[in-house]
Amino acid sequence: ITCLGAFLRKTSLDEFPQFWNVLMGDMSLVGTRPPTIDEVDKYDTHHLQRLNVKPGITGEWQVNGRSTVKNFEDIVNMDLHYQNKWSLWYDFSLIFKTVIVVFNKQGAY
Repeated sequence: ITCLGAFLRKTSLDEFPQFWNVLMGDMSLVGTRPPTIDEVDKYDTHHLQRLNVKPGITGEWQVNGRSTVKNFEDIVNMDLHYQNKWSLWYDFSLIFKTVIVVFNKQGAY
C-alpha cells in the first residue's frame, strides 16, 4: 500500500467515487454493504435477504465497526437489522454517525 493509498483509506476518501453510483441510481446514500459477485455465489438462502435493499455508501456496517467486523454473519445481521428498522430518520442518524466515525478514523484500514 502506498502512502497516498493508506491516507485515502484511513480518511475514507477512497469511498468518494461511489457518489457517482448514487447519482446513477445504482446505490443509495444509506443501505446495506455492497456485495461482491464471488460473495453472492457463496450465499446461503438467508443471506439473499441482504439483496432486498439497494446497497449504500454507508449503513450499519460502517458505523458499527467497519473493517473490524470480520464475521460475515454479523455483517448480514447488521444489514437485516437496517432493513427492519428503516426510516428516513434512521437514515439521517446513520449519516450523522458516519461523519463522526470518519472524522475519528474508526475502523478504517
